[in-house]
Amino acid sequence: MNNFLQKKFPLIRTREEILSEIAENERLKEIYGRWKEEQREEFLNFCTGVKGVKLLYDTFFKQIMNPDTKPERLEGFISEAIGKKVKILHVLPNESAKIAVEDSLMIMDIVVQLEDGSIANVEVQKIGYLFSGQRSACYSADLLIRQYKRQKEQSGKYFTYKDIKSVYTVILFEKSEKLYHEFSEEVYIHHSKQCCDTELEVDLLQEYTFICLDIFKTVIHNKDRKIANKLEEWLVFLSEDDPEMILRLLETAPEFGAFYEEVYELCRDTERMMEMYSKELQELDRNTVRYMVDEMQKEITEQKKELESKDKELESKDKEIEELKRLLREQSGKG
Repeated sequence: MNNFLQKKFPLIRTREEILSEIAENERLKEIYGRWKEEQREEFLNFCTGVKGVKLLYDTFFKQIMNPDTKPERLEGFISEAIGKKVKILHVLPNESAKIAVEDSLMIMDIVVQLEDGSIANVEVQKIGYLFSGQRSACYSADLLIRQYKRQKEQSGKYFTYKDIKSVYTVILFEKSEKLYHEFSEEVYIHHSKQCCDTELEVDLLQEYTFICLDIFKTVIHNKDRKIANKLEEWLVFLSEDDPEMILRLLETAPEFGAFYEEVYELCRDTERMMEMYSKELQELDRNTVRYMVDEMQKEITEQKKELESKDKELESKDKEIEELKRLLREQSGKG
């Protein structure tokens, strides 16, 4: 098998080197032994460059896109995602964890304050939430209230609502909810903001960007389809583990080469990588179960509605039958 990525990045280790290190360490052997065969192959493949690294893994994303140490990267991505030039002022504590923790399917959540005082939240979800719109609205509202409280404390008696800035919520779905696929298998990004039906312009502050990476990957793999713009460069970087697609990205945007260098430097730390991968597997299992529970609950609710509707139909039919019987009795009495 041609290992294109190892040729591009010589620091990538070989399969034999990694397996040898695992064999010599009892703790690593124990971790490796708990994995299924396909999980072992996946781990070895991305560590050795046979496949690209899944950059939506929490550890990788936070390392490569860390707004504290490399703010220009997250600034670049957010700017492309929301269509406005941004500069990160500082990272805010994620005080809204209580909302997400209830049944979280997200793997990463970063809240940043932009230069103009507005707030951007970037979420990465391996499995798209059911009711993603409702959940996102609740989260956005929480961010807005946090900003209001903070601004009111800082401004004191001089506070005005003009001090409140926009809130941007950017959500990356690795596996998007069914409704996005039903809408289109070609449209992978959706921007949303509140507006008046009269075209009156009222600044309602909350904006959303939903990015369906699974749909994007289908679109970008179409024959002769080129990486069209900077946003698509970012999405290829964040979603693709196909070595040929990664090399296409590097031809179009060689600056991403430095990002991959950092990733493969991380891959050289086998112990850290195995601990990270084990955590990712546990989260994925838990999230998959949570998603299945949500889907089953939704299905049960829909079935109850159908049964209630059928019960009403049966009740109506029973009334019709009783009425027909009454008419027959009347007819018999007249006879």
